[in-house]
Amino acid sequence: MYILGTKEEVNNNLQILRNNNKTIGLVPTMGALHQGHLELVKIAKQYSDIVVVSIFINPTQFNNQEDFEKYPKTLDKDLELLDKSGVDYLFLPETMEIYPSKPMLSIDFGHLDKILEGSFRPGHFNGVGIVVSKLLNIVKPHTAYFGQKDLQQVAIIKRLVQDLSFDVEIQVVATVREKDGVALSSRNLRLDSDSRQAARIISKALFFAKSELLDGRPWLSIRKKINQMFESEPKAKLEYFELVTSDSFYVLEGIGEEKNVSICTAAYFGDVRLIDNISIFD
Repeated sequence: MYILGTKEEVNNNLQILRNNNKTIGLVPTMGALHQGHLELVKIAKQYSDIVVVSIFINPTQFNNQEDFEKYPKTLDKDLELLDKSGVDYLFLPETMEIYPSKPMLSIDFGHLDKILEGSFRPGHFNGVGIVVSKLLNIVKPHTAYFGQKDLQQVAIIKRLVQDLSFDVEIQVVATVREKDGVALSSRNLRLDSDSRQAARIISKALFFAKSELLDGRPWLSIRKKINQMFESEPKAKLEYFELVTSDSFYVLEGIGEEKNVSICTAAYFGDVRLIDNISIFD
């Protein structure tokens, strides 16, 4: 695995491969890697000749400075995992390489960044949009791989690629879960043992709500049961639990004839905020 730190190094190395008709896959990450990231790498290796992983903790997508400062950093372990996984290149830039000056541009994603994550984390998706645009322009991949766990982010990135005509395919990879159902997340590293135990309530609530919906029960009564479920767990504080269209993120009051539907949720466990989602008809 070769480690590249600058845009010039990336261009010099990858242009040769492009000239030889090699397909390039990009897996953007913020480090603190886990099996979910490695699944992205695995899929990328199946569909792309060359796999590039980026590690960059993007400051512009954090609306909470404390969250940015506490974001887990496990670079030595990350390097070992990526090398063992057969990654070809790691793009590991310093902040000044990505942001030589403060960005003046802002991106308005309309409805997509005004609800759920956009509502609770103002400015988050603007930061995501800017850094993903930069990574796509720097690496110029044929395909970029993202996890379904960040479903609203996926919708944002698809809109970004469509509206700005990026010449890249976005491939979404299913969420990877622990045996107890908890979705893998870098933020899980910040949970103490009691909070980690309590975090099981998220997937439990999602799978319960999906089952209830498919059995024909009304969403209003399901939501009431979910609120009671979270109220019974003192370590958890539910932020939202919504039924939405999976691509456009319009909030629904029931599934009706709509088939592309997901439940999205966010909850706090102490000062650690976790998100998750589940598709209803997959």
